[in-house]
Amino acid sequence: MITIKEAKTKNELTDFIKFPFSLYKNNKNWVPPLIADELESFDKTKNPAFENAEAYFYIAYKDYKIVGRIAAIINWKEVNDQQKKKVRFGWFDVIDDIEVTKALLEKVNELGRKNKLEYVEGPMGFSNLDKVGVLTEGFEEMGTMITWYNHLYYATHFEQLGYFKEKEYIESKFPFSNVKPEFFEKANELVKRRYQLSPLNFKTTKEVMPHVDKMFDLFNKSYASLSSFVAISDTEKEYFKKKYISFINPEFIKFVEDKDHNIVAFSIVMPSFSEALQKSKGKLFPFGFLHLLKAKKQSKDVLFYLIGVLPEYQNKAVTAIIFKEYYETFREKGIINCFRTPELADNLAIHNLWKHFNTVVHKRRCTFRREL
Repeated sequence: MITIKEAKTKNELTDFIKFPFSLYKNNKNWVPPLIADELESFDKTKNPAFENAEAYFYIAYKDYKIVGRIAAIINWKEVNDQQKKKVRFGWFDVIDDIEVTKALLEKVNELGRKNKLEYVEGPMGFSNLDKVGVLTEGFEEMGTMITWYNHLYYATHFEQLGYFKEKEYIESKFPFSNVKPEFFEKANELVKRRYQLSPLNFKTTKEVMPHVDKMFDLFNKSYASLSSFVAISDTEKEYFKKKYISFINPEFIKFVEDKDHNIVAFSIVMPSFSEALQKSKGKLFPFGFLHLLKAKKQSKDVLFYLIGVLPEYQNKAVTAIIFKEYYETFREKGIINCFRTPELADNLAIHNLWKHFNTVVHKRRCTFRREL
């Protein structure tokens, strides 16, 4: 018999978070989250996403053993401002038992019907900076700290239950040796002169912080045209500042500013924390933070996390300035491999940025949808 229980207490939410640790115990490609970080994300008093969203966390039991989990989420800003009558689901993990998947998804459906919503979509988080998509290709590749890893049967379960692919994402990689500076060096000098632009680099996190709010404003403007985008609020900016910026090597944050010191483009690259997180086993202490600190300073693999350009500067080769700065930084630090985060398969503009890097698509993922 399958029993579904809502996780409400700290102990119950900890069980919710720890379930994948047992499900992927012997999987060398699964990357665990930090348990404390996940708990904070689910805390309504700490995560500002709950200002515009509600979420419920469910655990599935079979024979008194945890066999699955799911989060049911409504982003009310998305529902009311964008008129997308959608209930989301995320943090989905399950054993290979379609009846468990069906029972978990029914809790999401119930929430959607209760609030007169029209369809369900997932997996996805509260906002655009959360993880998204179920892996459909690339199971032999190691995961990252900003993506979910899953078993092959997840997508099969969704399809058998009448869900269909809604949004498709691709993840690509390329060795740094593929980067040929001649493809952007000339454009770099030309664009800087023509538009009176200059790069802005950093050595310390303290130097970055005064610019972060402007960066998020630019992020909102540059991604506003995407159909799935929900803007980041001021309180979310403060939250993400504390949550993410300290993780990033400040030398991997690049801005481009105009003659009046207004930011017109930015990019964030993260060192790979995958192996460090595997060694940490979900805990910062006693030694987890040492593994993460070492990766922050010494990782030879990097992940292109975010890149944004003001709409009025798009299609003007401004990214040539960013790539030139990264080329110098990566060469100095001996970077070996470059990875790209999940990007919408139909976002041709972002794919075009990488046309000279001979990238290889190594993972695919998607969200699934079903009408209520």
